[in-house]
Amino acid sequence: MDSNSVSPMPELAPIAEFDKSPPSPPNEEVPMDDLPPPPATISQAEGKKIKVQRSRSYESDEHERGACEWCEYALVITLATILLIGVSALTIFWTFFYREGYGWADDIPEKQFNLHPTLMVAGFITFSGFSVLLYRICRCFRRIYVKLLHAIFHALAFPCIVIGFLAVLDFHNKKGINNFYSLHSWVGFVAMGLFGLQYAVGFFSFLLLLICNKGTANFRASLVPIHAAFGILTFVLGVCACLTGLTEKALFTLGSETYASMTTEAIVINAIGMSVVAVAIVVLYTVRGTGGYRLRKVTQNPS
Repeated sequence: MDSNSVSPMPELAPIAEFDKSPPSPPNEEVPMDDLPPPPATISQAEGKKIKVQRSRSYESDEHERGACEWCEYALVITLATILLIGVSALTIFWTFFYREGYGWADDIPEKQFNLHPTLMVAGFITFSGFSVLLYRICRCFRRIYVKLLHAIFHALAFPCIVIGFLAVLDFHNKKGINNFYSLHSWVGFVAMGLFGLQYAVGFFSFLLLLICNKGTANFRASLVPIHAAFGILTFVLGVCACLTGLTEKALFTLGSETYASMTTEAIVINAIGMSVVAVAIVVLYTVRGTGGYRLRKVTQNPS
């Protein structure tokens, strides 16, 4: 190869020419269509503001009920009403047909005892059950009216429980039977204590404190889930007390052998117990998911 030969140079790309056109004048406006939209803002001049407030609402209030939900609602409420009234009616029938009715006399203390199961079933099951169900039955009423009905049903249950307790206490004293020795009496005593405490706290907190509505709103709102939970607990304890009491009455009155032979009275007593269980199932199913406070955004126009 010749040393004097020179290798050809690679071709260079042509130098790009600069745009020699004059720049746009500073006063020229850029079309707004070429710009991205501005971020959404809330103007105070528009007269709207968003605030977060605490408000009472049911789970089912967030959506409109369908046809199937209305059918389920009507069926469950009808069944609960029939059971709540029927269990007291069946207890009264058992007392008059098999236990010779009622009385408050020294010569027939057994008739005085008959007040105990009837009034306890009426107080702990029928009236308390309706009181619990009111927040599902009365969907279209104002909240204050529902609270008043709730308090009225509890007021009806209160004398039933007190008189039923005094009847069995006086019966035991006349017969020389010890008081508060059985599981039934212990469960019933706790249920009565919770019922009295619930009624006192509820009446003071949710009715009397409405006099200062705004000042006590947060306190009452924080107390609602506690009151609802203890209300369900009291109802369940009342159911347990009624079931254990019916079992004791059947064994003490009929005897184990007669009770085991499934006489007509034994069947009626068992039917009352199963009605109490059915009431508990329906009531607890109906009130499932109720209650609770939640934070939600509400847009309001200032006036």
